[in-house]
Amino acid sequence: MTKSAAYPKVYLGGDLVFRKDAQQLFKAFKEACTAVRLHGVSPFDGQDEVEALPPGQETSLLIARLDRGLMDECDAALFCIDPFRRAADMDPGTAVEIGYMAAQNKPMAGYTVDGRSYHDKVQRYFEQAWQIPLMEEKPENGGRVRWLDADSMIVHSEGLLQNAMVEGFIRQAGGDIAVASDILTAFASAAKDLAGLIYGVSAKGDMSHG
Repeated sequence: MTKSAAYPKVYLGGDLVFRKDAQQLFKAFKEACTAVRLHGVSPFDGQDEVEALPPGQETSLLIARLDRGLMDECDAALFCIDPFRRAADMDPGTAVEIGYMAAQNKPMAGYTVDGRSYHDKVQRYFEQAWQIPLMEEKPENGGRVRWLDADSMIVHSEGLLQNAMVEGFIRQAGGDIAVASDILTAFASAAKDLAGLIYGVSAKGDMSHG
């Protein structure tokens, strides 16, 4: 048994599984977890059988079941909340996983390489994709100003990096959202934060020993 196997299991969630360098990222992330006495668990772990299966509904649903099983086995989670497919919002599957782990009252922390506010992300998306700016709406009753997108949908979650439910659930679980331009740096910071939650030590403390 490896040294890290005795540490708390942490589910490594995010859109990482869709990236071309996913395996290299997970290897680096697991090493970062071990450094702070955590055992990183990739969604790929225990899914060797999937590689031999043909694409289709059954395989996709199997992956969802296997991922859920991994989350059930884990003690905590680290989630990437980067914007997905050039949009403002994160990967929807990861958002579901955050809700699932929150329902189990498990500690979580998040990380991202995009430190823009959610409002700025939505605004930039509409300007780039549709060449349409957000619209400012000033209520006649003197209430707060609202911003609407091209479909007259309110741009919400002011002051946050992502949807309030996503970021709110992570913060309610005790974690923070680490931001850095380099994903490995952001992840390592989030892992240290999560280790602090689990071991009852400040994230600023030295978690590298043990």
